[in-house]
Amino acid sequence: MYAIIETGGKQYRVAPGDKIRVERLPAGEGETVTFDRVLAVERDGEFRVGTPTVPGARVSARVVGHGKGPKILVFKFRAKSNYRRRQGHRQPFTELQIESIEG
Repeated sequence: MYAIIETGGKQYRVAPGDKIRVERLPAGEGETVTFDRVLAVERDGEFRVGTPTVPGARVSARVVGHGKGPKILVFKFRAKSNYRRRQGHRQPFTELQIESIEG
């Protein structure tokens, strides 16, 4: 059994018991988050695809923690004009434990 959900502009294939990292969500550690944007569900060999979402399908997940990803360097450079800009970025994320898939 698995489902394909959409959150933060990205799609994730999830199954009960999986741990995934998604874009930062406004939920505290230990809270339960429910995803209603379920694009597809597979259960017992039956695959249902939504148009665009599967009606009545939901995925519940528990927030394990929050953090920041690895540092990415953004470097701008223009030749022959002494122009250099260096900037670092760390993308915040939320780690989730998938608990159940309904629908």
